[in-house]
Amino acid sequence: MNNQHQEVDFSVNNRFDFIIAGSGFAGSILAMCLVRSGYKVCLIEKKKHPRFAIGESSTPIADMILRDLADRYDLPFLKKMSRYGDWQKNYPEIVCGLKRGFSYFAHQKGKPFESDSMHKHELLVAASMNDENSDTNWLRSDVDHFLVKQAVDIGVFYSDETEISELIRNTETDSWSVKLFRNKKEYNIASEWIIDGTGSSHFSEKFFGAKTETDLFHTNSETIYTHLENVPHWLDDLNHKGFNTDDYPYHPDHSALHHIIDEGWIWMLRFKNDLLSCGIVVDRNHMKLAEDETSKQIWSRVVDQYPSLSHLLKNSKMSELPGRLIRTNRLQRMLDQTAGDGWIALHHTAGFVDPMHSTGIAFSLSGIEKIAKLFSDEAAPEDRDDLLDLMQDQTKKEILFIDQLVSMSYRSRWDFDLFSASVMIYFVATVQYEQSRLNGFRPDTFLFAGDPQISALVRDIHDEIVHLDHDSSKKEIMDYIESIRERIKPLNPAKLLDPEKHNMYEHTAVKL
Repeated sequence: MNNQHQEVDFSVNNRFDFIIAGSGFAGSILAMCLVRSGYKVCLIEKKKHPRFAIGESSTPIADMILRDLADRYDLPFLKKMSRYGDWQKNYPEIVCGLKRGFSYFAHQKGKPFESDSMHKHELLVAASMNDENSDTNWLRSDVDHFLVKQAVDIGVFYSDETEISELIRNTETDSWSVKLFRNKKEYNIASEWIIDGTGSSHFSEKFFGAKTETDLFHTNSETIYTHLENVPHWLDDLNHKGFNTDDYPYHPDHSALHHIIDEGWIWMLRFKNDLLSCGIVVDRNHMKLAEDETSKQIWSRVVDQYPSLSHLLKNSKMSELPGRLIRTNRLQRMLDQTAGDGWIALHHTAGFVDPMHSTGIAFSLSGIEKIAKLFSDEAAPEDRDDLLDLMQDQTKKEILFIDQLVSMSYRSRWDFDLFSASVMIYFVATVQYEQSRLNGFRPDTFLFAGDPQISALVRDIHDEIVHLDHDSSKKEIMDYIESIRERIKPLNPAKLLDPEKHNMYEHTAVKL
């Protein structure tokens, strides 16, 4: 894709309604929504597209919000990217992957993967009925670049390789004086609002005095990740070894593929060009990675302990982007403030939990929907401060709700039946949220995090799993799972945790 765009002449265009720092998909989509609402918006990018990024796994909720944003703000290309079939018809040159659902395979250290006809170490949960209506894995370098180009086409001002070096709030004019550097030149511009869409806490900490909180999280994980080439399909390996795959509801390589290991889990997200996003996520509550080991040493040490995964990855090579293994610090973070006088942090900047349930894209889009509505004709300007305070409270509640859903999956992985039951609690929340939106009601909080019944259910089951004795007998575990099955019945139209399904779920999402 052509990377050329006309540079903003800041000597002419030096006053804006909004400056958005960060041109990932969230920053670009919000910029377009705001332009469609009549605002003058400048999108500032520190780097240059196309650039590597992760946060690649979409979900039915993300797809639904994309379609609603497309209709509300006249952005038809978003709707064309909300289903795999439409994406391939309209934008085949933008690389994505087919994602039919969520797949989980439990591995034992030192042993090849094993299961049986009842799929005792496998769980496949379909999120769509067919490939045409499927979710997608986003190759972010392609998707983010495409959306920036669309933003420029509809009137968003865009400046890349540009750094914001100073922000000064003028309380008399309710505006910001902004100092920029681009091509070693300094520019001074002004904006009423600053949106932090950087996806990191650093910008809001530096300019707005926000602080990062970690103490409230139960989840404690870090990751090493990259993009790989020349990785065969996991399904081919299973078939070659004679596993029962005839009743799989979909091809597991066309899903968010989770390999559950003692250290945590390994994600595999495949794109249509067979590029593979792959990362080891380590549960730091279980173990911590040595500081004196390189990322390559840790990767090899972990993968080599699981023969089936080692065999799968033995001939892989890193792709040009990023061309290396990237190691994070602790993933969990949350800003103590997500909005203030003249500034707002987008949801993916406000906080992050973990990639376990692929909540990132949908959570980001849910925040865009709220912020765009806040500045549309639907919201009175005099109510904006109160609404921002409410949104801040809701955002924190949503992040901590996701944390409970993720934490219970980590804490239960020592028994795959219990792990599968914990995963189903996430799907209970998603199905409720999907049904609500399809019925014309947009919940106030992502995944119904603010709903008393659902939040209490998640909190109670999380706390019970955390304190479940690892010496419990198998009968005690199965009895506890039965109690979960009974408790979710009123919220379970998809018949999750049905023992007759043998961990193979044809379709759990509502008809989209």
